Amino acid sequence: MDPSNPPGAGEALYRVMVRIRAFENAAETASQGGVSAYGQQAGGAAKVRGPLHLSTGQEAVPAGVCAHLRASDYLTSTHRGHGHTLAKGADLTRMMCELFGKATGFNGGKGGSMHIADFSVGMLGANGVVAAGLPIAVGAAHAQKLLKRGDDITVCFFGDGAINRGPFLEALNWARVYDLPVLFVCEDNRWSATTASGPMTAGDGASARAASMDIASTQVDGNDVFAVHEAAARLVAEVRSGARPRLLHALTYRVKGHVSVDLAAYRDPAELAAALETDPIARARGHLLDTGVAAATLDAIENAARDEVDTALAVADAAPWPEASAAFTDVQTTGAGQWL
Repeated sequence: MDPSNPPGAGEALYRVMVRIRAFENAAETASQGGVSAYGQQAGGAAKVRGPLHLSTGQEAVPAGVCAHLRASDYLTSTHRGHGHTLAKGADLTRMMCELFGKATGFNGGKGGSMHIADFSVGMLGANGVVAAGLPIAVGAAHAQKLLKRGDDITVCFFGDGAINRGPFLEALNWARVYDLPVLFVCEDNRWSATTASGPMTAGDGASARAASMDIASTQVDGNDVFAVHEAAARLVAEVRSGARPRLLHALTYRVKGHVSVDLAAYRDPAELAAALETDPIARARGHLLDTGVAAATLDAIENAARDEVDTALAVADAAPWPEASAAFTDVQTTGAGQWL
């Protein structure tokens, strides 16, 4: 028996992926009219306000990686972080409340989609600045090493667009110089906002740049959750054992536009159609059926995910708004402590 794939592991991975997909689909619907962008005007009916960056189609990467993590491990994310947060074990309903801007959300309704954090499961935060999670992850991993936190590690998710920004080089250099317990995970979804990443990226991308920093990397089909799970099992074990930082380069695809109201008209429809043929959830379902898992079992997992999200929507809608006084809490002051 493969120790990285114990009995029931496939169904567990499938459950994580369909929960992420159900959450993203519901959040997308709730965000329509929530921001003025891409030729659309904000309206009054939207439940989710502001930019909402979806990870639809990328579910296999967080599911496969986070299956090997503990609550005591740290994780940093991107502006497209709902899937990472759920895969790390955060409460789905509280995250929906945060997207709705309600007081019962993880951040009291102040963070919204791009700044989700749940320290109770080691999720240090999504981040609206491209590549900003990389130095945060390295700092967290350095703290783990200095505090002798056993074999706890930090996992850093980032996109292919981040490798063209300075923090990528700085973070990988620092991690290798000090041999920190960090696994870098590049979700290579082929798009940097509204620009294809390939034409503006010199060389062979994240894997080659990691190699130049003497960090071993593994490239994997990011739409095959079982391949991601297997590769992550090995890399996580290596990082835990003190064998220096590692990088996982997961090739996936961003099915949706940059934000939920972006119709991605700049993209060739044929490219999207081809990508949909490798949908990670459909592939996982097919594999599980082929290996003897009953269709009814998978149907039940999907129905449970949709029911959970429906409940979360109702709870978030009924949850209280933050009190006005909350605007004056969680604020850092470096002055005399007086409001001007």
